[in-house]
Amino acid sequence: MSGAARVGTRLSELGLTLPGVAAPLAAYVPAVRDGRHVWTSGQLPFVDGALPATGKVGGDVTPEDAADLARVAALNALAAVGALLAQEDGTDPVTALDRIRRVVKLVGFVASDPAFSGQPAVVNGASLLLHELLGEAGVHARSAVGVAVLPMDSPVELEIVVAVD
Repeated sequence: MSGAARVGTRLSELGLTLPGVAAPLAAYVPAVRDGRHVWTSGQLPFVDGALPATGKVGGDVTPEDAADLARVAALNALAAVGALLAQEDGTDPVTALDRIRRVVKLVGFVASDPAFSGQPAVVNGASLLLHELLGEAGVHARSAVGVAVLPMDSPVELEIVVAVD
């Protein structure tokens, strides 16, 4: 990443805003830093505090809608990273995201109908957003896992690990 407020500029160009950090549902924090890495807790695709859809992908939720939800969850994960980094450096969360040097890993969980096997395409929604916002620094290793159920019957959940300055 180079240049001031690069992530903020890309957010604006894509018509997106960084959301507030979702409150944890249990006894954990949204993100933790250790050395040069920040790990996020699992992020659901909350929009204004609510899930826009619930259920199983391939049943109640289309794969295309689930990919859009994965984009939202990725934005929520970046919000958790930005908030943590902003606490450290006294900037705002969007500016703090410019400290990301690389998204190291994305793990995506997809609540799947038993016959659904398109988890990689769903998680790709998140992967594409990270690349759109961070350029080459957003290219990452990834896992896309189908599961029976997720918290609050969310169709997707994801977590990221990023390397930062």
